[in-house]
Amino acid sequence: MRFFEDIAVGQRRELGSFTFTAENIKEFARQFDPQPFHLDEEAGRKSLFGGLAASGWHVGSVCMKLLVAKGKEEAAAMRAAGETPATGGPSPGFRELKWHKPVLAGDTVTFSSVIESTRTSEKRPEWGIIHARNTGVNQRGEVVYSFLATAFVPRRAGGG
Repeated sequence: MRFFEDIAVGQRRELGSFTFTAENIKEFARQFDPQPFHLDEEAGRKSLFGGLAASGWHVGSVCMKLLVAKGKEEAAAMRAAGETPATGGPSPGFRELKWHKPVLAGDTVTFSSVIESTRTSEKRPEWGIIHARNTGVNQRGEVVYSFLATAFVPRRAGGG
């Protein structure tokens, strides 16, 4: 993970892509969101989605998986370069969660994250606070998912 001082407004991170198949849509839905349009192709076609649709929570879970994987990849690269990666801080939450368009079986969604703002914490000067817009775009270039994340990021040498 990067330190607060290494993060700037406008920085973009490409997180990766994921293809939502009928099988993984149904598997997720059976466990966590068992609605007919997530479980059955015919029910999906008859719904307002027009096809077997991934749960929005499935899309969000994939985004989180790719965010964590990107952080591990960045930390490994830092260690390989002889640097010490930051230890991630908690997230106090997110805002503006939107499922813009349905994600249907066969769609590939590519996720990215762009830093929208940064500031130091007034109460905890050893931490910075970032806001990042996380977005998923399908293979047709349509935004299908987005949210604004807030996270605490450690500052170098405690920020003091």
